[in-house]
Parts: sequence; structure tokens; C-alpha cells
Amino acid sequence: MDEQSDYLLVVEDIPNILDLIDTTLKFKGGYRVVTAHNGEEALDAIQKERPAIVITDILMPKMDGFSLVHRLRLDPETRNIPVVFLSATYVAPEDKTFAVLIGATRFLEKPIDIDQLMGTIAELLTQESHADSEPLKELEFYEGYRKRLKIKLDQKIKQVVRVERLMPTISETERPTFTSSLISNTAERDEIQLHLNEVDERIAAYVKLEAQKLNGEQNKDS
Repeated sequence: MDEQSDYLLVVEDIPNILDLIDTTLKFKGGYRVVTAHNGEEALDAIQKERPAIVITDILMPKMDGFSLVHRLRLDPETRNIPVVFLSATYVAPEDKTFAVLIGATRFLEKPIDIDQLMGTIAELLTQESHADSEPLKELEFYEGYRKRLKIKLDQKIKQVVRVERLMPTISETERPTFTSSLISNTAERDEIQLHLNEVDERIAAYVKLEAQKLNGEQNKDS
């Protein structure tokens, strides 16, 4: 990789994970690294300078990894940038299938295996070119995205309820661990709910627009 023109963009909202990846790539791999905390920050960085690879978490505030990849694939200028997904939440086979469908290049589960990550990056950087990934149609993307969000939301709700039920029964030594788990799962539940609300709004707007187009065409024919 030409360090004067290419860099690795790491997108992660959890500070200690972001620092780990950033430090490892810089000092172990010798790469130039730019970091972002969500998809919106990542798009801003990409507009300034195109990265060689995007390494991104999926579950993030404001814009998550699924939406980020979809946006990259919609733009012909960024369509062939390799994207490596990292996730601890979206790890079901259906999640990975959807990730590939929308244009993710690789999928690595958390906790991060540093050697695997370094090997994946080295492999992608040695490939001379990457085939353009055709974006899904808007409605197809959002319907698939909504399905994944609904499943994860249901799982997070159950996890929160389970921990809340256990809290009165646990010992004082276990309480910090359970409290941390409750805080984390509650935050993730709320993030997923926000994304789901946004997707529902986008689907409703799309359906309304298509209905208006159809009515307009019918009025022309009549």
C-alpha cells in the first residue's frame, strides 16, 4: 500500500476497541490509519480522501455498518472499496448472508482475532482490483435491513429482561458485571430501535412515492 495516497479507515464506536485496532494497524502493520465513530463520520472522511479498505463495526449510532456499506455501493466512485465487517451482535448466518448481499467484502466476528484481521487486510491489499458491487434496490435493501433489525431487537429485549430479573438475586461481587451487561444491552437495544424506526420511515416514504408515481401515470393514461 502506498502510504502517501492510501489509508485504512477504521469505523468503531467503542473507544477501547477503536484504540486497539488503530494502534495495532499503525505499529504492527505500519499502515496509515484514519478513525471514525460511526457511518456518518466515515462518509465525511471518504469524501476527503478515498481509503484503501474500510474496516467497520455494524452496530453503531447515527449510521450503522449496514447503511454505510449500502451508501458506498450506491456511489460508483466508492463502489469497489473493500469493506471488512467486524461484529459481535450480527453474527448469525443470516446476518452474514445479508452482509455479503449488500456488498461487504469480508466478515470477522468479535472479539477480534488480530492475526486474522492483519491477514485479511494483507490479502485485500495485494489484490490488484476489486469487482464493483452492484447495490441492492432501495426497497430490497431496507426490507432486508428491517428484518435483521427486528430479529436483533427482539434478542436484545429478551437479554435486558433476563438480566433485570436476575439482578435482585445476584451477589454483591457479581453485581458490577451484571450492571455493566445491563447498561450495554440496554444501549444496544435503544440503538437498534432507533435504526428500526428510521428504516420504517424510509420504507413508508418509498411506498408513498411509488404510489404517487403510479397515480400520476394512471392520470396521464386516462
